[in-house]
Amino acid sequence: MSTQCRNIASNILFARQIAMNKRRQTYFRNALDLRDKIQVKILRKRLKVSDQQFASIVRKSGPSISAITKEAKVI
Repeated sequence: MSTQCRNIASNILFARQIAMNKRRQTYFRNALDLRDKIQVKILRKRLKVSDQQFASIVRKSGPSISAITKEAKVI
């Protein structure tokens, strides 16, 4: 086997090891990821509240979607 083939094979093996050791994102169905702008936008529009109202609701209730929904019904 030539050195070029060995280098390619070792690079593939190294890439697989990195992929296996990477931390996978965990998604929670009942918690809102406030860093994800799309999730925030969709939930805010579904609840029909303004940006300021949504921010105050999240400050009060936390990232739980059910708690945010309950708090939005009160407003």
